[in-house]
Amino acid sequence: MTISTEDADSANAGGLRRWLQAPEPRDWFQSSMQQIHQGWLKFSLHPLGLAGLVIIVLLIVVATAAPLLTSYDPIVQDMAGRLAPPSAAHILGTDNFGRDVFARVIYGARTTLYIIMLVTIIVAPLGLLIGSFSGYFGGIVDEILMRITDIFLSFPGLVLALGFAAALGPGITNAIIAISLTAWPPIARLARAETLSLRKADYIAAVRLQGATSIAIITRHILPMCIPSVIVRVTLNMAGIIITAAGLGFLGLGAQPPWPEWGSMAASGREFMLDSPWVIAAPGIAIALVSLAFNLVGDALRDVLDPRGSE
Repeated sequence: MTISTEDADSANAGGLRRWLQAPEPRDWFQSSMQQIHQGWLKFSLHPLGLAGLVIIVLLIVVATAAPLLTSYDPIVQDMAGRLAPPSAAHILGTDNFGRDVFARVIYGARTTLYIIMLVTIIVAPLGLLIGSFSGYFGGIVDEILMRITDIFLSFPGLVLALGFAAALGPGITNAIIAISLTAWPPIARLARAETLSLRKADYIAAVRLQGATSIAIITRHILPMCIPSVIVRVTLNMAGIIITAAGLGFLGLGAQPPWPEWGSMAASGREFMLDSPWVIAAPGIAIALVSLAFNLVGDALRDVLDPRGSE
């Protein structure tokens, strides 16, 4: 008796499904895969979240494959073809220096992802550590750390980022530092609130009685419990990070010309928005679409990773 390829694939799929739905996982890897599978099933119940995820994946693909999607160099000027309307040769037209707008938008996606990645790497651990240490130790440590946090929170994020960027000087690196300095306080507040609810838990008391140090308790038992809420908060903060980065670029404090960046592209196109609206419309739509996508994904993740947020 022979088994067809379709039957073999079906058997493999059925075996994988049973493995993911086993009531008693055999090891940590199976348990982790089951949690990821259950999280994906919950996430898939949010169509808007799936739409946002598709946009983010497309952004990553476009940024990665930018050289394959266009033959135009995003910084090479062609003054003979400046402000050309959308056509077969330039599907989004050209800007005031004759550069292909489509090429600059997709290369600008690289700049946006670069900013998002570095800001996240900086603010997530920083806010998580400050909040957890503040909430666990309390007392004078909590007072000092939270008063510093309150100082940062007392200013609008964009205004504070503008101040830091102006002090540090223009440039994408300084813009990332300025955004990071304004993005960590909400994460620290969230981590502190989570830690305050965890430090009096029975399992923390049991670990403390076994002789575990405060650092070990924080790093091994408290931080892992705070991570899901922090992931949700960071994802929701992505839209603000994108808009702040675009605002700094718009004011000339972000990525410097001629490198493509959506905010600086919008700034250069505002002079021609009546006669050549495509110059400012393309980066503006990109900023709005990606910001919306991260908000949609963040809302879905809040239901998946932090069920209390949807109650």
